[in-house]
Order: sequence, then structure tokens, then C-alpha cells
Amino acid sequence: MIVRWITAWILLVSSASVWAISPYIQGDSVAGGSVQAAAGAVEAKLKRGGFKVIGKYFPQNLAGYGVVVATDDAMLDEVGSVGGHAILGAAIRVGVKTDGSVAYTNPDYWYRAYFRKAFVQKEGAVKALQTRLQDALGGDKGVGGDEPVGNLANYRYMIGMERLDSYKNKLAEYGSFAEAVKTVRDNLAKGAGKTTKVYEVVMPDRKLAVFGVAMNDPENGDGLWLKKIDMQNSVAGLPYEIYVVDKAVESPHGRFRIALAFPDVGMGQFMRISSLPNAILETMSTVAGVDKKSSGEAWQ
Repeated sequence: MIVRWITAWILLVSSASVWAISPYIQGDSVAGGSVQAAAGAVEAKLKRGGFKVIGKYFPQNLAGYGVVVATDDAMLDEVGSVGGHAILGAAIRVGVKTDGSVAYTNPDYWYRAYFRKAFVQKEGAVKALQTRLQDALGGDKGVGGDEPVGNLANYRYMIGMERLDSYKNKLAEYGSFAEAVKTVRDNLAKGAGKTTKVYEVVMPDRKLAVFGVAMNDPENGDGLWLKKIDMQNSVAGLPYEIYVVDKAVESPHGRFRIALAFPDVGMGQFMRISSLPNAILETMSTVAGVDKKSSGEAWQ
């Protein structure tokens, strides 16, 4: 009996370590005709479900695709209590297409990556959010690839590449949280680095803030690089983020953030955008208020 119990326990642990989940969930389709109409239908569903819509994004050079961005008060409380890099989990993103297709960020996937060790304490809140999103948007099928759950807390694309807490995330530091937020907000308002603001979430009591950034550069814009890796159907991976923790302005490294959002993309596809992590670094550095030169790093 003891041998059987030990064997069963080993099998359980082994199966948990290889259990994989997807970054997005396919929701119920909405009325199409135009991507703006589809986005409007999703916005209405989210509002009826108690979510707050804080932005919509239709990337340049990616006709027929868009993203609706929302927040949830209960989850914002959880994000704030974890703090630090977890502020990246403040936004809920819903991708839409002209034909009415809908796919939204899977809380179970993204919060494992952003809450890391704290996920165990927050799992009940994450499941509650997932249930509410399914009630509002429907669907239960994972899409966009998958990743073993055991990899997400310390996710990196491959050995030697950056994790969520990489020191390379830090772009600038200011005298106060308010100054850091104002700098980012002002630079986005004037289009620094060929960017525009998609959304912002600011939690002054926690000294945390995150901004969704549309990258509109004619050579490295969001729509262009997403098409290069054939990930248009995972448009809910956009927009990219810049965030503030206390006095520091940071942005997730491209080799972490892009790979996390598109786990089913192979190295060959990523090599099509090998210069993008450096381009993102320079763009976000400009938004952060510094003139940071390319470090020469790429996907290699």
C-alpha cells in the first residue's frame, strides 16, 4: 500500500510539472463587419460584467485587428498587494478581429508569470477573475500556444535570456514616484520615440504605475513585427508596457516579454525580429526620459 501511495504521488508531481496552459482563451464571437464594431461589442460585454474599459488599440499596419483593455478592481487590489513587477498584470487584454473573433488573456497563465511565488496565495482571486471573464466573454479553449506551468514563475525563453526581474528592465530613476509617472505620461503625450499611450493604471498609494505603449515606428511598429512572426491572431499580446515602481521607470526586456506573449513561436520566427529587443529598449528609454543607446544585444 505504501509503495502504491508513493508511486501515485510521484506520478501526480510529474504530471503537474508538465501540465501546460495557454496565454489566451478563445471567447465567444461577437458581431463583426469592422474591427471597431467588434471592439465596441466586447467593450459592452466587459462593462456588463463589471469590468472597467481603460483603452482600445488598433495597431498601425495591422488592419482588421484590435485590442480592448480593461481592469478589475478586485484583481488590482491583488496586484497592488504583490507589488513590484506584478504591476504588469494590472491590465486585462482582449483581442478582436473584423470577423468578430475574440481571444483574451488567460489569468491562470499571466498571473503565474507576474505573481511568481505569490501566486499560491492569490490563486483563488485569479480563478475568480477567470470565472468572471468567462461569464462576460465566454469560451474555455486555450489558444496561442502553451507553456508548462512549472516554467512560468521563473519564465525565460532559453538559458541565458532575461527573466521578469532582470536588472536590464530598469531605464531611469527619478526623485519621486510622482516625477517618474509625470515623465512617462508627458513623453507619451508628445509621442516620444514614435509612441502613443493606449492606457494607464496608476496606484499612488502603492507607488506603482503601468502604461500601455503603442509603438508606431515605420520600421519596428507593432503591426509590422507581429506580422513578421505570424502572430496576428494573438494580438491580445499587445500593447507593450512601461511601468513605474517607486522612483524607477522600467520596461520588461523584449526577450522575456515577447516570448511570454507568444510561446508557440520558434527560434526561426524570432530571428525575423532579432533586432526588435534593442529597438524596444531604445524606444522605452526615450519614453522614460533618457537617451539610452543600443547595447548590441539580440536574440542570439
